Amino acid sequence: MKRFAAAVATMLFAGSALAFHCPSDMKKIDEALAKKPQLTEAQMKDVKKFREEGESLHKAGKHQESVDTLAKAMKILKI
Repeated sequence: MKRFAAAVATMLFAGSALAFHCPSDMKKIDEALAKKPQLTEAQMKDVKKFREEGESLHKAGKHQESVDTLAKAMKILKI
């Protein structure tokens, strides 16, 4: 029974940890932007929009939506 409880606790913690990687994604985007990537004006506008939306969603506790939105920016930046 103790092993089962430990396994459940581990899975819950791991799930929470994965859901909260929004800040690390935002940091990756910020670092990529600091390197002045070769993007069109439209791409740069989209990256900044997705970055801002991702942060807002993170702050609102909508972590999966934040991760999905930040992934769009990361895809444009190829990271």
